[in-house]
Amino acid sequence: MAIKNNINTMYKKISLNKLKILIVGGAGFVGSNLSNYLLKEYNPSKIWIVDNLLSAEKVNVPADPVVKFIKGSIAENFILNQLPKDLDIVFHLACYHGNQSSIANPILDHDNNLITTLKLFEYIKNFKNLKKVVYAAAGCAVAEKTQNNAKPTPEDAPVSLFHDSPYSISKLVGEMYGNYFWKLYKFPFVKARFQNVYGPREILGAGRWRGTIHTVWRNVIPTFIWKSLHGEKLPLDNNGRASRDFIFVDDIVRGLISCAEKGLSGETYNLASGSETNIGDLAKIINNYTGNKTPVDLKPARDWDSSGKRFGSIKKSKDKLNFEAIIDIKKGIQMTIDWTKKNKNLIKRTISKHKLMIQSLD
Repeated sequence: MAIKNNINTMYKKISLNKLKILIVGGAGFVGSNLSNYLLKEYNPSKIWIVDNLLSAEKVNVPADPVVKFIKGSIAENFILNQLPKDLDIVFHLACYHGNQSSIANPILDHDNNLITTLKLFEYIKNFKNLKKVVYAAAGCAVAEKTQNNAKPTPEDAPVSLFHDSPYSISKLVGEMYGNYFWKLYKFPFVKARFQNVYGPREILGAGRWRGTIHTVWRNVIPTFIWKSLHGEKLPLDNNGRASRDFIFVDDIVRGLISCAEKGLSGETYNLASGSETNIGDLAKIINNYTGNKTPVDLKPARDWDSSGKRFGSIKKSKDKLNFEAIIDIKKGIQMTIDWTKKNKNLIKRTISKHKLMIQSLD
């Protein structure tokens, strides 16, 4: 009977109302959308946002008395010591963005994408009130490396010891550390495996210079939208034959909350659309919406990237969390274009911060 009751408790839905919530990386793209959603749809007692603004902008932090912003790395003891010991929910979304930056500087990736995770988990492992720790894992780290027909990647896909980037390695080891703390300390750890997230509040050039032009040109969708709005040619690596699973940020936020409310400790859940979008087709959709007539720029495959085609399986998340993405790629692209137009001056400012560094690379 005791075992049965324990299982029922693990599956019991948690309400986020009136809870004390920490969002690590909360000034970032996903974190800021999450905090704003929590403020709008829930009634949190307090939200602590920790972010060192390495790849984020403070403008994304909600101006709300419920929110306390702490600038710094979660790996620093003086930052950790500012956190209350009675936290209820932790969303760990901070990372060293992204693959290209990690290749350029693996040490900074280690310091900002892995040490951060270990220091956080070690510090909060015995917090008595912790109900759930939701970790933003990377679907790309477990997807099959294929240039041909992709199959939906399930949560239990085999993990290779050979990876394309330090970013991928760090995200996987972060999962392993969480699993370790879960096994040893009953740490209420849930892995939310992201696919390719896009949408409002992803600011090109956000944060500080990170060694490559990808400080500015972050993920493919905001890059394509900005270039397309300015009549520029869209660069198609591998001649545009690659594919990805694009999920709108509002859906990711709902998925993160589902992981916190209903996710089983120790388990992994894909936050995915379950749909495969060809990058060449993506460019056509964006250029069609913006009216950009400039031909695309066909390029060879990136020498570091062996993951040509991929998308995530949505079966487990649908069955166990009752979660599925509801915003299709065309609607999401239009919403992101609208946000980009409204925030063009902000984006211009963040891009221009890095102008001299970009010129020095030319």
